[in-house]
Amino acid sequence: MRKQQLLKKYRRNKRVAMVGILVSLVLVSIEFSLWLFPLGLLLIWLVHEAWFADHLFYSPQADYRYRFPEHTQSVAVDVVNGYWRVECEGDLDQATLIARVELHSSWLGWLLDPVICIGNDRQTFERGARGVRYLNLTGQAAQLQAGGLAVRCRFCSIAPSVKLLVFSQPSPQAEHILILAPHADDAELAAFGLYSGAEKVNIVTLTQGEIEARHYQRLGLGRYAAAQLKGRLRTWDSQAIPLWGGVPQANCVQLGYYCMQLPAMKKQPSQPFGSKESGEADIRTAREFNAIDLPGDLDGQPTWSNLVADLTASLEHFKPDVVVMPHPELDPHADHVATTQAFFQAMELSTWQPKRLFLYANHLHDNDRWPMGDANTGMALPPALIELPADDLFSHVLDDQRQLDKAMALLMHHDLQPPLSLKRRLRRQIQRLLVGRRWPKTGDNEYLRKAVRRHELFWVRELP
Repeated sequence: MRKQQLLKKYRRNKRVAMVGILVSLVLVSIEFSLWLFPLGLLLIWLVHEAWFADHLFYSPQADYRYRFPEHTQSVAVDVVNGYWRVECEGDLDQATLIARVELHSSWLGWLLDPVICIGNDRQTFERGARGVRYLNLTGQAAQLQAGGLAVRCRFCSIAPSVKLLVFSQPSPQAEHILILAPHADDAELAAFGLYSGAEKVNIVTLTQGEIEARHYQRLGLGRYAAAQLKGRLRTWDSQAIPLWGGVPQANCVQLGYYCMQLPAMKKQPSQPFGSKESGEADIRTAREFNAIDLPGDLDGQPTWSNLVADLTASLEHFKPDVVVMPHPELDPHADHVATTQAFFQAMELSTWQPKRLFLYANHLHDNDRWPMGDANTGMALPPALIELPADDLFSHVLDDQRQLDKAMALLMHHDLQPPLSLKRRLRRQIQRLLVGRRWPKTGDNEYLRKAVRRHELFWVRELP
């Protein structure tokens, strides 16, 4: 997988650099004073935690490479005295508005995160960023078309040539929406704002999410028992927490497959793959609250064939107009990729065909920090160093109350509740003091910073 290759290369380069630095530090200490060695180690650690701990697997001076459909409207933006204005026929209030800009970090922008303040919003980019970037102006059309939208830069500048891309994909909230969540919490991370305001929603969660249960071993449980408890808790999360967003439990389905086993299942479609950690191998233990019968209920086998049959049955039972699911090219998580693959196979077998796909990315190949910047701010387009399919975009705007509700929904998820490790707490304090980064008061989990935003972003594909 591309992300594993990038991470392996990143770690190899870091080890080489550290060896070189340590050798230099030893030589300097021998030449001048041995006290320089511990002091130098402390300084190197502080610099690493403040400026080099981000997983950024590409040059921040590279252009983002996006293609969009030919019908996408492009409008020149008038930039006058720090204000942006557009002259465009039609109402842009319901449109998704993306500004293509040329960004240049100042020298301080190599040490501090470059920020662009847009009206009452701000969006953050990589330190040292230079090149094509895409700002999300959705929700600020009135200022653009009236007196002008105030734009201010911190630790960076924008070239005067700015293009506004206008996407007219309608909101799916009046349609029947089916959300595919590889794990409990994926639906809330990607689409809580969208589904909590929709008229008819169903959520299908594919896995129990039972692995990495060391946190529950502190209760005196063995490995198997801890994983079983975590699987039960996250299964409950997948069916209970959507009620906070107005989706009744009867509209939620848990398929009960096992975390990080979907790729192996795909390679051997008829072979069952039980849990890596809980010792369980019967998916029916997680299905007791489902309101519909599914093909996999017959034998309870965790096989790819059963998964595809379950998704086919879900499509034919719910008959959605719109399916919200992971982006097959942007989101590299193995279970997320397998989810989209299983869905496409199910769609080939199904008698019901949705009209549109709304694709989300809860993970990225080459930037673990996106969306960058603070919680409750805007969501710029993510880095795309390899050209993606030319999809439409839809950006859903969340008001302050909806953002708070989303944060509370995420806090209910058991997987986002364990405390930070000592290493991560120290790193945050160092970055707070030296880099000026801030984390939300709602909680410590990184997703409360990344996912609770003014926008939820989707790539839209029309189906024939």
